[in-house]
Amino acid sequence: MAESNKPETKFRAGGCTATVWKNTKEVKGRDVEFYSVTFERSYKDGEEWKTTNSLGQNDIPKACVVLNKAFEYIVLKQTGDE
Repeated sequence: MAESNKPETKFRAGGCTATVWKNTKEVKGRDVEFYSVTFERSYKDGEEWKTTNSLGQNDIPKACVVLNKAFEYIVLKQTGDE
């Protein structure tokens, strides 16, 4: 079981954020580590900040950047762990 609920790292571009999480799951009596990624876009509604998973046309390139960075991070971490 994971010791904490803190993210491994975050990547941001404008209002787009990709968060990388390190997870552990027991498989056949052995702990196996794996990564997952959550994505959100922040925006301001009046004076209040909100988040969504929806993207506008101009958000797509930023989403691609942060998701590619998250993928690169995971691949390099897994390569280094082996």
